[in-house]
This record gives sequence, structure tokens and C-alpha cells, in this order.
Amino acid sequence: MRLILLSGGSGKRLWPLSNDARSKQFLKILQGPDNQFESMVQRIWRQLNNVGLAEHSIIATGPNQVDMIVNQLGAQVPIIVEPERRDTFAAVALSAAYLYSVLGVSLNETVVVMPVDSYVDDVFFNKIKEMDRVLNQSSANLVLMGASPTYPSAKYGYMVPDLSPADEAFFKVKHFHEKPTEEKARSLIETDNAFWNCGVFAFKLDYLITLLYDKGIPLQYEQLVKQYHVLKKTSFDYEVVEKELHIAMLPYEGDWKDLGTWNTLTEEMAAPQIGICMSSSDSHNTHIINELHIPVSVLGLSNIVVVVSPDGVLVSDKQASPRLKEVITFEQRPMFEEHQWGTSKVLDFSEHGMESEVLTKRIRIEAGKQTGIEVHFKRMEIWNVISGTGEIYLDGKIISVQKGFTCLIPPRMQHGIKAISELELIEIQEGSPLSSDDIVNFSFSWESAVV
Repeated sequence: MRLILLSGGSGKRLWPLSNDARSKQFLKILQGPDNQFESMVQRIWRQLNNVGLAEHSIIATGPNQVDMIVNQLGAQVPIIVEPERRDTFAAVALSAAYLYSVLGVSLNETVVVMPVDSYVDDVFFNKIKEMDRVLNQSSANLVLMGASPTYPSAKYGYMVPDLSPADEAFFKVKHFHEKPTEEKARSLIETDNAFWNCGVFAFKLDYLITLLYDKGIPLQYEQLVKQYHVLKKTSFDYEVVEKELHIAMLPYEGDWKDLGTWNTLTEEMAAPQIGICMSSSDSHNTHIINELHIPVSVLGLSNIVVVVSPDGVLVSDKQASPRLKEVITFEQRPMFEEHQWGTSKVLDFSEHGMESEVLTKRIRIEAGKQTGIEVHFKRMEIWNVISGTGEIYLDGKIISVQKGFTCLIPPRMQHGIKAISELELIEIQEGSPLSSDDIVNFSFSWESAVV
């Protein structure tokens, strides 16, 4: 059995903590072992290790999430990087091509696809192992996991089973109902014995490879990467699941949650208050998360969530929080980002006419790690080291740096930095436009440079 974990999304429903650079699965606010904070992706990878499935798993994600995954799970985690976002069908197709043409996985192997941010107990993953048996014993081409609903939710999709199965361990799926009204959901549960669609599905690798071949989609991974931009931008559910006639459902009776909104996420938070904050004794069921270094206080307000981050401030009634995605319409650059080498936080941004922008960042580089080597064409940078020791690479030469060191990096100069001890610096960018399009990366061996 092989597992494909899908990691995507912009996390707008959990603004301002999540954004395009830090989606919800990377927020370290859940209760982990030894009372340590952990993220959804760390939790699910730990659970996969607990049941012996991690070594058979790969994560499919976009370029902007690679650093976060490596930073939280380690460099050994296998990752398939999509050239661009094209929804879940393209991501699964690319992953299947990788299993088939690069890893040489047998066409008879069972492949399970699931989101990387499911909140479940370890027993859920033991249930996943049963999906292989259901595929082998049934005539189904697809097997989906169905969670027993605990309440009539309008947020989830539903599966209506045929309750006269040949094997009582699984059911045939009669039909689907995507995100009904709460009233309709109650009817589906009470009248049709419907299950929640967990977004977990299994198939034989041969099934999907054949489907890709019939659609004229390249089966070789490298070739598909080059043609990825022409793939249809659609979900796996719409392109495959809804068109398949032979589907079985494996019922799951344990806990399953989608922690995609603040009202559901706060139910599983490690603590009601994170960061410099306090709430009065008459504030009940109130959660506060503060990522800034200024105090936040809540007095006499109950059933609310308060979130303060470099990207903004949210104060919301918990029941109203699912509407957040509808009202957050503005676009802005991510103010805080995690990288394989450390973190960066935007301190200030200003525009001076049409041809000049100024961006100030505080950058932290972990001891022994280094940034990539890059060059800009439309901006200059000023680096001011405020703590630690390290080395700066400038056009083939390495310069030792420590607290108080300042350097000017003009356009077209190759540059990078390595931390010996933990290093912090203030970076000032000046130019226009200050965008990722003005970054060219170079492969580089630090040891090859001239000291």
C-alpha cells in the first residue's frame, strides 16, 4: 500500500494566522506529546509513524509549501512538488505518474489518497489499511472512507450507502450529496443513513494509470511535469469519483474532524491562550492567539476567538467564524514565513512614487543552516547583522560576519548567508517591483567559494 498526502490550500478560513505561505496544516497550536505544540501535518505524520505507514507515504504539494514541510517534518520526508496549483486531480495524476515511472510501484499496488490535515485518532489509520482488503474483495474500482456523522453539518459532503452489502464490513455507494443545507443533512442522516465523505479514497495504481492513458495524459513523471500546465484544473472528486459507477464505502465509527474554521480548530487547541494575552474570569469559551510582542486583553466577552499576527487582527464570534473566507477579500504579501533555514517577518513596507518600494524584514537563520544563493535585477538590499555569527557569500567570495556588520548588495550581485551560531539580521529591500519574479536562484556548494 502507498499513501499520497495532499497538502495545499491558502487557509483563508483561518486568517490571519494562515496565508498563501503558511496554510492551516502548519499552524503549531495543537496538543502534541509531552505537552508540546504541534501542527496538523506534524500530528498526522507522527500518527503514520505510529502505525507503520509513514515509510510508504509521499506528500504532494506546491512550491510555496516545500520549506514548511521540510522545516516541520525533516528533509527525509518524500515530497512531490507540483509546478503550479491545478487542484487535486492534477496532484493525484502527478503522484501516480511518480509512483509508476520513477519508483516502479506495481500496477496491482493499492494507493490511498487523503488530505494532510485530517484530525483523527490513530485507529483511523488502522482503518485505512482495511481499504486494501475491500478493493481486493469487492468489485469496486474505488473505495472511500465514510465517517459516521455526529451532527447534521452543512460543511461536509455525504455518501448514501446501499445497506444490503455482500460483505457487512463495507457498503456500495448509491449516490453523493455535496454540502447540503443543515435541514437536508439531517434528513440524509436520519432517513438515508448517510456518512460524511472524509476525502479519503483508495484505488489500484493500474486503475488510475489506465485512466490517465485513456485521457492522453503522459505516464512518465518528467514528461508530465513539463506538460502540467495544460492539465484540467479540477478536483479528483469531480473528474474521477463522481463519474465512477463502482464505488465501495468503508465505514469509520471513530472521531473525524475538519479543523478548517476557527470554531472547530479552537475545540482542539492545546491551550485557550497562546502568546502574551489574558482574558477575564467572566470570559467563557474564549480563545486568544497572539504572535506579536504586545499584550492582548479580553474582558467580559464569551464564545469568541481573537487572533493577532503580523498579517492582521481577527475578533470573531466562534459561530460566525466560518464566514471569514467570504469577507476576507483583500490581498497582501505574507508578513511571516517559515523556511528550511529559519524565519522571516515583515516589519514595514512603504511606496515612494511609481518606481520605488521599501520593504524591511527581520530574518532569523538557524545555526548551521544557510539561505540559497540568489540574484536580483530590480532591487538593492542592505543587511545589518544584529546578533550571532556567520558567513556572507558575495559574488564568489565569503566574508565572516558578526553583530554590527552591515553590507550593501547592489542589483545583479549573487549573494547568500550562512549561520555559524543562530543569526539575526535586518534586511532592507529597495526597488520596484519587490516581487518573487525578481529572484533568480543558483545551485551552489558553500565549500567551493573563495574565503
